[in-house]
Order: sequence, then C-alpha cells, then structure tokens
Amino acid sequence: MAPTSSDKKNSASARVFGSASAGICEIGVFHPVDTISKRLMSNTTKVNNLTLLNNVIFREHAQEAFGKRLFSLFPGLGYAACYKVLQRVYKYGGQPFVNEKLTKNFKSTYDNAFGAKTGKALLSATAGSLIGIGEVVLLPLDVLKIKRQTNPESFKGRGFIKILKDEGFGLYRGWGWTMARNAPGSFALFGGNAFAKEYVLGLKDYNSATWSQNFVSSIFGASSSLIVSAPLDVIKTRIQNRNFENPESGVKILKNIIKNEGFTAFFKGLTPKLLTTGPKLVFSFALAQTLIPAFDKLLAK
Repeated sequence: MAPTSSDKKNSASARVFGSASAGICEIGVFHPVDTISKRLMSNTTKVNNLTLLNNVIFREHAQEAFGKRLFSLFPGLGYAACYKVLQRVYKYGGQPFVNEKLTKNFKSTYDNAFGAKTGKALLSATAGSLIGIGEVVLLPLDVLKIKRQTNPESFKGRGFIKILKDEGFGLYRGWGWTMARNAPGSFALFGGNAFAKEYVLGLKDYNSATWSQNFVSSIFGASSSLIVSAPLDVIKTRIQNRNFENPESGVKILKNIIKNEGFTAFFKGLTPKLLTTGPKLVFSFALAQTLIPAFDKLLAK
C-alpha cells in the first residue's frame, strides 16, 4: 500500500474513496465485534465461566432472548460510523502521502543504514507511526463511541452537540496515552504489512498486490499491531469509558492494574481481540489496499 520510489503512486481521490469504502464495509460487518472487545477490555473482574462472560458482554440484556442480546451490541453506531470512516480515510489514505515525503527526503539514509529492502519497509512503518500519532485529532469521536459501547449511562440523555458544549476539551482526556498507543501500533501495522510484502511475497511494487496478497500481508501487520499496542490500549479504553464527571488518570489506572490485577491484565482481551478485532483490521486494511489502486484505475478512465 505504501508507495516508495518503486511503487506506483495513486491519486488523492482514489485514496479517499478506497479508504472510505473500506471503513464503511468494516462498520457494517464488525461493529458488534468491536463492542464485545471494548466491553472485555473495560471489565475489571475475573471471567472464569460462560455465565460471567455472558454478563460482561451483554450486561443488563444477558438474560434476554438471543435476538435482543445481539441487538444490544450495536450502541454508538452513529459515532462509530463517523469515527471509523474518518479514521480509515486519514490512516489508510494519509500514510502513503507521509511515506512519499519521507522517501523523498530520507530514502538514502534508510537504505544506507538498513539496506534497500529493510529501509523501504521501515520507511513505511515510520510513516505509519507518524500518522498514528496524528490520529489523536479524532479522539472525541472515539471517546463517544467507546462510552456508548461500555458506559451508556454517562450520556444521561444528552445529544452530541450538548456533550461537545458541556465537555469541550475533556473529550481529549487520555490523548497522551492514545498517542503512546498509536505510535507503536501503527508502526507495527504498516511495518508488518510492508515486511510481509517485501520478504514473504517478494513484491517490488506494493500497489500491484492482489487481494490475496494484501490479505496475507495485512494479517502480519494487524497481528503485530494488536500485540504491540495491547497494554496501552487497555489503559486508553479504561480512561475513555469512565463517566464524564468522574475521570481517572492513566497513571492511576496503570498503578491500579498492577496492584489489583497484575501484569497479565495489560493483555486482557488480547486473545478475543486477535480473534475479533484482528479479522476486522485485516479486512479493512486488505480491502483499502485493494480498492485504492482499483479506484485509481477507475478514476483515470
């Protein structure tokens, strides 16, 4: 996906349309999965049987019919759609632009330090990391989405505009932890993807990859990203799911996790996240990498 001097460059329009389409498809398929993942990460109790797991996932709807339980996994869909489409356009569509700039200015430095192949992959990873840090601008939408999924009572009947007016910059609470989580996570996502295309698939032009090749490389990238970012993602989620009037700092959450739950708690939800969020990220990343060149060809006609 990430172009360098040997990659064909796609148009800005193609990057926007391709990334947005991937985001829309991702929301349509995976929003319930995301809700489950966020509720597991927000849970602070031990879950050692199916009854407790059912209560954590479905909460007050745990004893209702399956259809009602399933419907309860769609809170915050509007916020999720806005956030996810904007995020995917920014991330998948923006990373190639940053990569092009880095390649133009630092390609020889990376090549001399790491070799041509590794340097190319690391440029893609670095561009991903920078994009991940800048993703913090979308944090308010992510906060509202997570609160709807895990702590809906925090809204107290308020609408979107009212919340923006009342909370202001409070919606950026946890921005430092978000940046700390996004930097290595996005580095691993784009880096793992690039290394797979370079060393496993042997591609010279990343944009020439087929759907199946994009799917394989996305598995490498998504798995690396989720594992690397897991501890900080747990802290970020717990900061964001608190009531607006009862915030808690990331440092305090960090200390409480170590004291009350142990270091393994930093990887809470990782297995279901790899099994649920992993496919979601693989799906959207592979789809975006496939659709962007496809839109580029379509728009060029």
